[in-house]
Amino acid sequence: MKAKKPIKIIFISLAAFVLLLLAIAGGYVAYVALQYYRIEDNLALEIINGREESVKAGESYSLMSYNLGFGAYSPEYSFFMDTGVMDDGREVVGKYAKGMNKADVQKNVDGQMKTAKEALADFYFFQEVDVKADRSYDIDMYARAVEEFDGYGFVYAENFHTANLLYPFGDPIGKTNAGILTLAKYKTETSVRRSFPVTTSFIDKLFDLDRCFAVNYLPVEGSDKKLVLINLHMSAYDKGGTIRAEQLKMLNEVLKSERDKGNYVIAGGDFNHCLIADKFETDEEALSYFESKQKVPDWVKNSVLHEAELTDGFTIAASTNAATCRGADIPYEKGVNYSTVVDGFIVSDNVTVIEESTLDTQYAYSDHNPVVIKFRLDR
Repeated sequence: MKAKKPIKIIFISLAAFVLLLLAIAGGYVAYVALQYYRIEDNLALEIINGREESVKAGESYSLMSYNLGFGAYSPEYSFFMDTGVMDDGREVVGKYAKGMNKADVQKNVDGQMKTAKEALADFYFFQEVDVKADRSYDIDMYARAVEEFDGYGFVYAENFHTANLLYPFGDPIGKTNAGILTLAKYKTETSVRRSFPVTTSFIDKLFDLDRCFAVNYLPVEGSDKKLVLINLHMSAYDKGGTIRAEQLKMLNEVLKSERDKGNYVIAGGDFNHCLIADKFETDEEALSYFESKQKVPDWVKNSVLHEAELTDGFTIAASTNAATCRGADIPYEKGVNYSTVVDGFIVSDNVTVIEESTLDTQYAYSDHNPVVIKFRLDR
């Protein structure tokens, strides 16, 4: 009978330990759930260092869009949420959740700022701009842009805020505060943050962004019209493209509303849709245009954007001179990673596109290449 007592003690101890683990896990889940919130829609955004000179009809301007990838995506980098399939059927998955180290992130941010400044654009749309985040080792990318681009006004819209995420366990994301940043050399009167529809899945919404777009209103000299610049970042991890379809519907409503007012409208950024399909006879040709040794990913098969899907009076401005985004399921190797064009612009019919191009950086500092449009507001 005495032998049973140690066994009973061991059993009770194990049970207590398991209950403690469950309590800790439950407490953590509750903490994460309580920390999560969606940022309100129609939120007025602050314009920092606003400029005085207004844009003019008949003159040409340039706009760059660049997804900075929170400074992490060196050519050697792969991201843990990205998956792919090689041509031989081998499945691959990315490795890192954070940047590889602080020095590497700093090197990438330095390269991004240099690349952007050399473009000498009048306006910039940046996405995945970390303000304070463990994944980018607390390097303030917003402050760096303000430092580098003296003479520009700034509008920042938060679109990623997380609790201290302990996943993935070997390389946890930690806390994140990030957003999209719009720079303008000309006067911006007002700016509004609009909230895109996002996934309602509890787990997915914790790791995906609080997707949004910033609608910036610039006065046009001698006119009651506005130049409406929309900086956006649509969903990426969206099986079947259902969320992106909802986001496109919302974007179309805003585009139509602004064009109906007579405004000049340019929406640009990371659409996470293939933007070049109308340049080819079939979607398959567009999706496979750039050399690769990987199969076309499912996410982009379900997200091919045609001008026919846009509200009346709008066209797509996207170049095929280089891809704008590489698969981040493996480190970058030219001609191996899947790549396509997901960064570009949607332009209203009262804006003349003079030139569209992609700056081929060979993904030196991000998993995206910057794209540039030169345009004129029609009189």
